[in-house]
Amino acid sequence: MPYIKIEVTREGVTRAQKQALIKGVTDLMTTVLNKDPQLTSVVIQEIDLDDWGQGGEQVSVLREKGITADKK
Repeated sequence: MPYIKIEVTREGVTRAQKQALIKGVTDLMTTVLNKDPQLTSVVIQEIDLDDWGQGGEQVSVLREKGITADKK
């Protein structure tokens, strides 16, 4: 019974995007590891920007500097 936890910063991930993540990683587990999708659990946890750090700084500070994880 696979358990997959996805952590993202709390920056407006929509319900539709979350559904796409859940479906996508469930399908990936089925394709790659031959796991039953009905027994695969996916949890999405949103983390406040002040509670996540990268490179020694809070993500909230990085966002103030214009630094994002968006693909360019």
